[in-house]
Amino acid sequence: MRYIDFAAVILVLVGAINWGLVGVFQFNLVSTLFGDPGALGRLIYILVGVSGLFLLLQWKAVQDRWLA
Repeated sequence: MRYIDFAAVILVLVGAINWGLVGVFQFNLVSTLFGDPGALGRLIYILVGVSGLFLLLQWKAVQDRWLA
């Protein structure tokens, strides 16, 4: 389960960095790398969103897994 936690954290960080770049520089890294509105780009956005929801809903369980 730690691998899923780690993948979710990485995807959320990618999303956070992307939104930061969009907000500050109006530069969308995901669209630049994977095309807009390509299927792969949409998949990245979906995975980032699902990862964020996973971490939000499993916050206590993730902490218990990593601190145990």
